[in-house]
Amino acid sequence: MSKDYTYKNSIPIAPLRIAALESCTDLARQVNDHIVRFRRNDIEALKKRQSYLEYRGYDCDSYLVECTCPRFGTGEAKGLMKQSVRGSDIYIMVDVVNYSLTYKAFGYTNHMSPDDHYQDLKRIIATSVTTAHRVNVIMPFLYESRQHKRSERESLDCAMALQELVNMGVSNIITFDAHDPRVQNAIPLHGFDNFEPPYQFMKALFGRERDLMIDKDHIMVISPDEGAMNRAVFFANNLGVDMGMFYKRRDYSKVVGGRNPIVAHEFLGSSVEGKTVIVIDDMISSGESMLDTARELKNRKADKVIVCCTFGLFTNGFEKFDEFYEKGYIDYVITTNLNYRSPELLTKPWYLEADMSQFLAVIINTMNHDVPISEYLSTAEKIQNYIYKYNHKLL
Repeated sequence: MSKDYTYKNSIPIAPLRIAALESCTDLARQVNDHIVRFRRNDIEALKKRQSYLEYRGYDCDSYLVECTCPRFGTGEAKGLMKQSVRGSDIYIMVDVVNYSLTYKAFGYTNHMSPDDHYQDLKRIIATSVTTAHRVNVIMPFLYESRQHKRSERESLDCAMALQELVNMGVSNIITFDAHDPRVQNAIPLHGFDNFEPPYQFMKALFGRERDLMIDKDHIMVISPDEGAMNRAVFFANNLGVDMGMFYKRRDYSKVVGGRNPIVAHEFLGSSVEGKTVIVIDDMISSGESMLDTARELKNRKADKVIVCCTFGLFTNGFEKFDEFYEKGYIDYVITTNLNYRSPELLTKPWYLEADMSQFLAVIINTMNHDVPISEYLSTAEKIQNYIYKYNHKLL
């Protein structure tokens, strides 16, 4: 973010407010701190030009507004916005995969599921949509995004959720690395922005690996399945290296845990022997598929295996990752801070974080000024500049 005045004297569409549900408060505080700094830099730049910006609430100590969803003894809840958001451009942030939060129902303690978080999101929208100038939803992990297409007699939950949100009056939905961004076709006349984190992955990766040779002889990018091909192609093309892919052979005669079990991972691509291999995907759920991929790569004599995933869910815990790290199958795992990560994960020697808070702050600040955001949808130029600095030891 430039320290100069970024928006060529354009003013915000309405006063900015950020309403973070309890599931997303830590990330929201980081985002808020960045925006406060951006805008104070803007004000200083205008003063130097002997120009002024008269706009209510532009330069604030905080853009956060407090909201909550208290529950009755039955487990039923209600949304409560504790400050007025009348006339504001409000951004409601939610992390639907934050399993750490609990609530009481008839004396029993329940962990909040994605369904619970989604219902709370709608409650907070309902508290503000009638008075706010514009309501935007920031949902880094898109709710039900893995249920994006119909292959049997089944519900299309992600499409229904998107339609429900826009029918409530939501103007824009902002998400990251959607499992299949084509789900936006469910709401073709409304705002849907899907951002990806390759630049932040590279900053985390090359910040850790200071002596990598970025060429075809030393690095290779791997897609763990056909679904991650586009991500891997983009990453590999920007690095100027080769790409390989695994595809899964499944037993379609059985269903285990709601899916057909994987029989084997087959590899398509050139030799990985002696190379640093970067495995790209949108999420780690149980991690079974990713770990199998890492083992296959090490068995093919890859030098290092580095996993980059936008969302680290680790639904089966960390035991298997600890085991594979100790055996040398994985060198480390990079995920973003867009979803809840347990304190235990942050202590793991194999874990590395890609910070997305500044990127998200730039997105919010730009959209609030109602100026084009297209340059943030493609980060190729930033990546090339970063690689140039890395190769010439300028970082």
